[in-house]
Amino acid sequence: MLETKSKGGRPPVGAVPVTVRLPPDLLHPLDAWIAQQPDPKPSRPEAIRRLVDQALAQKPG
Repeated sequence: MLETKSKGGRPPVGAVPVTVRLPPDLLHPLDAWIAQQPDPKPSRPEAIRRLVDQALAQKPG
């Protein structure tokens, strides 16, 4: 019987990874926003997802 070796790593979640680099002048406000959130605090990636959701939910104009 042949065994298939697991590739390891994170299982697929049906999402596309996006890499973003933030300069300190954006990272500090992001961390401050996270600190204001109720426990459990979101991670930086989760905080960015929430903020993008909020921004996209706003009506333009």
